[in-house]
Amino acid sequence: MTVVACAVGILDPAGRWIGFAPTLEDGYALVIGTDDGSAASAPATSDELVALAIAYFADELPEPPEELGATHGDIAALVRHLAAEEGEMEPAQLLAEAVDAIDDGLAADVVVGRLSRCLSSDEEPETRLRRRAAELLGRA
Repeated sequence: MTVVACAVGILDPAGRWIGFAPTLEDGYALVIGTDDGSAASAPATSDELVALAIAYFADELPEPPEELGATHGDIAALVRHLAAEEGEMEPAQLLAEAVDAIDDGLAADVVVGRLSRCLSSDEEPETRLRRRAAELLGRA
């Protein structure tokens, strides 16, 4: 069985894209792909997944290939998964508020604001994604 990754945006002029894919371990992987179909991946942290959701709503990265592009529903499922994993603690409440904003179709800046409160690091989401992509591609 092949799981198709959902791309969030293009990283560079070479056409590399960044996104996510569900894993067999009931989690998600951070995926870096190319137009020729090659990909690099690694288990994703919560902050990386939230950063991907932020990038999706903030339009920080150029649009990915249409056939791989994440949908609103893909991002909602991703954030809903994160909320379920956190249990009853404060992060779960913050993620639940972000899910509500996504499900209610609130403005992108409102969704980004709610997602930003879910990050445990001060690193900018786009910076984090680019750094991790470089690490996965062996350029760090």
